[in-house]
Amino acid sequence: MAELVQPSNRQSWPTNPPSTMEEAMEFMLAALPMFTRIGAAALKPGLDNILTMCARIGNPQYKFRSIHVAGTNGKGSTSHALAAILQSAGYKVGLHTSPHLKRFNERVKINGQEISNQSVLDFITDNWDLWAQVRPSFFEYGVLLAFDTFAKAKVDIAIIEVGLGGRLDSTNIITPVLSVITNISLDHTDLLGHTTPQIAAEKAGIIKPAVPVVIGEYDQDTLPVFRQYVTKNKSGIVLTDQTVLVELHQDKSRYQVSKMQNHLIRSELWLDDLSFELKGYYQQHNLATILTAVLELKKQNFRIEDEQIRSGLQNCVSLTGLKGRWQTLQIAPLVIADTGHNEAGIRQIMAQLKDLINTKKRTNPAAMLKMVFGMVADKDVNKILTLLPTDATYYFCQAKIPRALDAEVLFDAAKDIGLNGIVVRDINEALMMALSQASNDDVIFVGGSTYVVAELDRL
Repeated sequence: MAELVQPSNRQSWPTNPPSTMEEAMEFMLAALPMFTRIGAAALKPGLDNILTMCARIGNPQYKFRSIHVAGTNGKGSTSHALAAILQSAGYKVGLHTSPHLKRFNERVKINGQEISNQSVLDFITDNWDLWAQVRPSFFEYGVLLAFDTFAKAKVDIAIIEVGLGGRLDSTNIITPVLSVITNISLDHTDLLGHTTPQIAAEKAGIIKPAVPVVIGEYDQDTLPVFRQYVTKNKSGIVLTDQTVLVELHQDKSRYQVSKMQNHLIRSELWLDDLSFELKGYYQQHNLATILTAVLELKKQNFRIEDEQIRSGLQNCVSLTGLKGRWQTLQIAPLVIADTGHNEAGIRQIMAQLKDLINTKKRTNPAAMLKMVFGMVADKDVNKILTLLPTDATYYFCQAKIPRALDAEVLFDAAKDIGLNGIVVRDINEALMMALSQASNDDVIFVGGSTYVVAELDRL
């Protein structure tokens, strides 16, 4: 959704553009409203800003082929994996994602390489009058920078991840060769709707006339919404579960993929003993969506061989620089960080943590789970907390952003439902305390919010 708040004092705009990356970030954070920091106050529906700015710099969004990826969960993993596969196939690939974890530059990459500081500064300077006139949001600035960068670099294909929703997201001015909607669950309900059909309608807003759309996961409430938008746009709809079947091998570290025939019957084994560098259980669903998207691209004459698929998936992190998806930070004790932050994401993370700690207990019954956990204030705190294990030790922390839920408030809510722990506001201090109190067989999880993971020094 386009982020925009018009400042009340138009004279406060700085006279000169920043000259260093540090100054640039200070300028962007101060002058450009940022949803990830202040939440819904930074939002104003509509695409007028991004359309105006694109027109002023020559409409770069029309100068490269693209894939548009939306969804409640998994869109970041899906976007990075598609980029890695296409890179392995020899394509020059642009990748736009958000939010960033460590550096703004992470939002704009070409073949896994972040945009340079100098390119960010040059773009601000070259368009200084435009920023003063339009007053874009932080997100709109990043989208425009990505479009301009990909156009000038003449990428073969760009993967464009939606920021929030879809219909009114600033990225939704492209006409992609393929749209992808990973899944629908309840998140950002104050902005996108309080039911899954309402949220599905916002995500389905990325469906374009005559452009096929891959639907990763759906149910009886959301599928009719997708079909309505597909019919309206005369687009093809491809349902993942009717296209491929992805199964975990018994060791839960590798996959077997079959193609489907008549939507119900496995017609052939396609990829066996398939390794995916992203190890979260939830990646099984994302992988099915990714591979279905690859089959659609092959129909459009993209040359992607099976070995290139294997290489891209096996080297997804190294090829794209993806961080924070079931990321191992240390082995003994095992420290895992994951950016999952809504009910659906946390539920799957907790299932994997349960298996992990049970495995540890087979060799050491004293093995414990420790949770470095923080949230943002606009989530359903009680609903998330009820998903967490009661036999873990908690270190409640707080990201350094205005949206963060106060760690004391989180502690009180957790205590009321039987979760035991202490408040250590600083995330890195909380991790260090957990480590100091852990044995080598314990498991430490860091998460609850993207911004908790982002502040980890070890990331």
